[in-house]
Amino acid sequence: MKSTWRILLALVIAVAISACKTTEPATDTSATDTTDTKPVVEEATTSAAPDPRDYTDARNFDNSESLLSKRVIYFDFDKSEVKREYRDIVAAHAAYVAANSTARVTLEGHADERGTREYNLGLGERRGNAVSGLLSVAGARGGQLDTVSYGEERPVCRVSDDNCWSQNRRVEIVYTAR
Repeated sequence: MKSTWRILLALVIAVAISACKTTEPATDTSATDTTDTKPVVEEATTSAAPDPRDYTDARNFDNSESLLSKRVIYFDFDKSEVKREYRDIVAAHAAYVAANSTARVTLEGHADERGTREYNLGLGERRGNAVSGLLSVAGARGGQLDTVSYGEERPVCRVSDDNCWSQNRRVEIVYTAR
């Protein structure tokens, strides 16, 4: 019985040793290689920066030089007419939406805290509709545009002064699909 255990133990040790695989260290052939080889150089793939005036290129949404990166239209107190200074921004977004039939835009109208809740909801809607009208005239289709009014409910500034109120009188152009 003792000899059976010894044989079994020797067999287990032999299997364990043979199961351990040793790897040969890699030999350095560069010292002995006499052939002329050129180093492998990977070519970098670059693309030109988008033209900031190409309003059909979605890359311009992140290009601070492009009007597409600007997506907030500000309004005067108690007004819903788009100021002249923002008409180029609206035209740029209209060009993008007209060129991309899958694009969908939500126009979020906002107002400052002055006025009743109902009045501010109506004013936010009129502001959103004013931007929507300009987008439509410039080529965007009605099915691509939605307007929602938040009135005074989502201010970006909560201080009660003229500077803060002017930041809250706005329409945000939000792309739900590009």
